[in-house]
Amino acid sequence: MKVFINPGHDPRVDSGAVNPNYGTRECDVVKEAGEMLADYLTSAGCEVRIMQDDNLVMVCDESNEWGADVFVSLHCNASNSREAVGTETYYKSFNGQRLANYIQSQIIRSVKTTDRGVKPPPSGGLYVLGATDAVAVLVEMAFIDNDADLQLLNNDLDKIVRAIARGVTDYEVA
Repeated sequence: MKVFINPGHDPRVDSGAVNPNYGTRECDVVKEAGEMLADYLTSAGCEVRIMQDDNLVMVCDESNEWGADVFVSLHCNASNSREAVGTETYYKSFNGQRLANYIQSQIIRSVKTTDRGVKPPPSGGLYVLGATDAVAVLVEMAFIDNDADLQLLNNDLDKIVRAIARGVTDYEVA
């Protein structure tokens, strides 16, 4: 299985969300998560490519030209209220929903996070889900601007990433 990993937000251009108390940047967290995910999936026998860039057309074109079977975009959520917590996974199709369910359930079983569910893209869509030919999901691992969720990202990122890898391999087997 060919898996294309897209850690969101290019650190040279757009940091993504930032924790206001500690300055932790989404682009850095998801870069680390993406590299770990690539290692785990490669060890599981998957062919893997990874690209972190804000040129989403280029990211999706690269995935499509490579012929990815699965596309996983990694993100950290943020909210104006700063009280929102949890993990949610977005999908674009029936098979994407299956993949999202595997990933979400693995994360929920692996770490103490709030289950915000598996969801279709919000109105207006999520470009990377619509522009890739692969079965695609976007994982919002936790709320980076919430200090409790930031601690989850700091302390349990490896558990979260291993859960995502298991979700991908569970999808492959099913």
